Amino acid sequence: MRDFHFPGRSPVLAQNGMCATSHPLAAKVAVDMLERGGSAMDAAIAGAVLLGICEPQMTGIGGDCFVLVSPPGDETVAALNGSGRAPAAARAADLREADHASIPLQSPHAVTIPGAIDAFCTLSDRWGKLGLDACLAPAIHYAETGVPVAPRVAFDWAKDAATLQGVARDHYLVNGAVPSPGQMFRAPGQAEVLRRIARDGRDAFYTGEVADDMLAALNALGGVHTAEDFAGAACTDATPIAGPYKGVDLVEHPPNGQGATAILMLNILSQFDIAGMAPFGAERAHIEAEAAKLAYDARNRFLADPDRTARLEYMLAPETAVRLAALIDPNRAMPAAAPLTEAVHKDTIYITVVDRDRMAVSLIYSIFHGFGSGIASEKFGILLQNRGAGFTLEEGHPNELAGGRRPMHTIIPGMLREGGRVTMPFGVMGGAYQPNGHARFVSNLRDFGMDPQTAIDAPRSFADGEDLKVERGYSDRVRAELADLGHRVTIPETPVGGAQAILIHGDGVLEGASDPRKDGCALGY
Repeated sequence: MRDFHFPGRSPVLAQNGMCATSHPLAAKVAVDMLERGGSAMDAAIAGAVLLGICEPQMTGIGGDCFVLVSPPGDETVAALNGSGRAPAAARAADLREADHASIPLQSPHAVTIPGAIDAFCTLSDRWGKLGLDACLAPAIHYAETGVPVAPRVAFDWAKDAATLQGVARDHYLVNGAVPSPGQMFRAPGQAEVLRRIARDGRDAFYTGEVADDMLAALNALGGVHTAEDFAGAACTDATPIAGPYKGVDLVEHPPNGQGATAILMLNILSQFDIAGMAPFGAERAHIEAEAAKLAYDARNRFLADPDRTARLEYMLAPETAVRLAALIDPNRAMPAAAPLTEAVHKDTIYITVVDRDRMAVSLIYSIFHGFGSGIASEKFGILLQNRGAGFTLEEGHPNELAGGRRPMHTIIPGMLREGGRVTMPFGVMGGAYQPNGHARFVSNLRDFGMDPQTAIDAPRSFADGEDLKVERGYSDRVRAELADLGHRVTIPETPVGGAQAILIHGDGVLEGASDPRKDGCALGY
């Protein structure tokens, strides 16, 4: 239990249903869906789509999603891949010939076909109770009437607004300027698109006037996207992967997401006595940073489109972790992992919902960098992701850009399972940090006995390229000790990631936790 003398958040406790996410309006809408008799999937879709209006710098209908779901009365976990593919005519060689070493972030070459809408329609058909029109109604309402810009959203908006180009500035600035906290943001064009999807399903987005609007924006800038690319967009089922850590199984979405990186990192950490270290001392931060470098190096070598991922079994094998752990020097930092050509980002949303029947949903939804590619369609204002920047241009690499392929993705939903039972859907936002964030969250729970809210509140560090980013929650003494070990220590301008979780107790009580680094909350009934 936290010390009530100090600022902090108590866990949110409820019995019938719970949502935890990064914006209060989305959490409320999700719980409203549950109270109306909707499933956790209805609630997750309603909240997620609304987050594209509440946090447009993070996500939107021009983006992708990944989902884990534990159906009621079922100990299995299903996975759905709602990430889009490169247009059929995309070729890495064309960009290499144009002297690009990486995919330009604010170009149509970085725009893969948005996959989230097809996924939401599929999820509604498969696990929803109320119908897609009911799920989209709240987002339609708020897109039309507007939402007050929340404080953290305003902070991110100001930082990322320079990405917006052309008509995107008309759609995502308010009177030509970055909105301030409390100012209203409206997206009437998106309201119309959502109305059409609610009425006619996924074809209203991927064919006809809406698709033509997106195509026109991309083709005018030199994109090779076609109507056939949009019409053929389709989500796919996947089989989750999992790894054990001190009595709990970490369940992750398989590639092209980077969940395998989190499992490998925990396998490496299991070779050390993390529980015997100070939870926020230099020793733990150092070992975690070194484990991250090794796990991310494996990620950068192997993870790609599901059909092309190389050596996944090798990444997940315990003996691989043993060999990698032996490379860690407790007294000296190693060089950073060789980077991917993709640039680091920190922008996504995550929502988790558990309903009365104990269906659990873990859903993550993103446009990649802040405001994605910065390219928006003219009529409807659909902001397009730049997930194609997750490809490499390296010839012969498993993750090389090519038509019809999915890039390596940073967004990963998570679940914890104990004794065969799903006990906690959770997610950690923060781009490249996410596998490290999953590993740290699980370690906080299992090595130090923290409850979910305390585990989320706890200070974070992250070996991000050449820098070891250490939040202000660490002491200056720890930062100095880490510098003495050879780390280039920085205090990040933006806090490291954000997280949400719901613990499903065996006695029927739900315990929600939400990251104070974001504007959101956990809410139950």
